[in-house]
Amino acid sequence: MQIAIINGPNLNLLGKRETTIYGNQTFDAFFETLKKEFPAISFHYYQTNVEGELINEIQRVGYSFDGIVLNPGGYTHTSVALGDAIAAITTPVVEVHISNIFGREDFRKISHVSAKSAGVISGLGLKGYSLAVEYLIDKK
Repeated sequence: MQIAIINGPNLNLLGKRETTIYGNQTFDAFFETLKKEFPAISFHYYQTNVEGELINEIQRVGYSFDGIVLNPGGYTHTSVALGDAIAAITTPVVEVHISNIFGREDFRKISHVSAKSAGVISGLGLKGYSLAVEYLIDKK
């Protein structure tokens, strides 16, 4: 089973950025833990700060992978094109947010991705990625 983890803008700064919201762990360290938690899964990881590159990656894996765990970061609230890319592919997408976007600023309560995704996990920290993977395994 192949699952892509795709992270959007500023997630390369996990462990350094706003640690009271996002924690002290880097995503690279967490990703190693995730691979050990699910040894039967072939994971692919991609992160970019560029909206078009996110869309390109979703399209690249969106017809051949078994699932995508997507944290679109700030593009969640602004990118209609990202939602359109998810709607265009056949691979199921689970939207993940480390923080509870519904408990933060009002603009963060708007998502152009959620309606196109199989589900949304928000506010459970990095554990949300593991839960998304479990869902994709069960859905297979």
